[in-house]
Amino acid sequence: MAYTGTKWYAQAYQDAVMQLAQQKGSTLRNLVWTKEANSEKVNFERLASTAAVAKTTRAVTTPNVEMVHDRRVVTLVDYHWATQHDWFDDVRMLVDPKGPYTESGAWAMGRAIDDLIIAAARGNAVDGAAANVALPAGQKIVESGTAGMTLAKILQAKRIMDAAEVESNDRYFVLGARQLEDLLGVTQVTSADYAAVKALVQGEIDSFLGFKFIRSERLPIASSKRFCIAFQKRGLGLAIGKNMMTKIDERPDISYAWQVYMGWSMQATRVEEERVVEVGAHEA
Repeated sequence: MAYTGTKWYAQAYQDAVMQLAQQKGSTLRNLVWTKEANSEKVNFERLASTAAVAKTTRAVTTPNVEMVHDRRVVTLVDYHWATQHDWFDDVRMLVDPKGPYTESGAWAMGRAIDDLIIAAARGNAVDGAAANVALPAGQKIVESGTAGMTLAKILQAKRIMDAAEVESNDRYFVLGARQLEDLLGVTQVTSADYAAVKALVQGEIDSFLGFKFIRSERLPIASSKRFCIAFQKRGLGLAIGKNMMTKIDERPDISYAWQVYMGWSMQATRVEEERVVEVGAHEA
């Protein structure tokens, strides 16, 4: 009966970790274009815009508009996490869906997914010819002084996307806690804007100027500059080769301790540069 009970807890644990990793562990996973994969290399197809052809007379030849294809290629990477729990400790603590072991593992694996997505937004993508594609300078709002996050920078990110005719839906702005605080102190914020920004900082609203704001402390910082990212959902892709896998087993080699193991296989890429903007902000 004890063995059966442990098996029940193990199944509950595995189900709980899957939910936690997708809902709590990663803040960015559900905001990007995801694609299931069954091979080590995964393609995200890109299609250039086309133009309609004017029909000037009756019974004209049907046009054949050439479709220009391109792609971004990713190679899956594997991540895993494990911990052991001695047999005389309460195994139910280990497999409790709301317990510390479950949350620690789920958060660790989720943070790794966010790190992949953030790195892909700012780093080089790989095209179908295996060439590196950098984020163009025109997609970067550079901070060379000591200004933090400002309303002007958010407006500029919006303007960059609008000029490229990026869809207005599913736009996100990822920034840190310090950048949210910066917004309250900018002098150019009008009284109406101040009310909205204050509500944003306090968590009462999550959208402003067409962006849904996401707070993340995973954003890189270098030379006192925090690199935030604004993006539209189709601008970033996450290939999923193997979704979160969890196992709980006894380990005879370590005095029959219980081991919790989690793993996944994924990789992220920037799919379209026009849909991604890097925003620098001073952070001492």
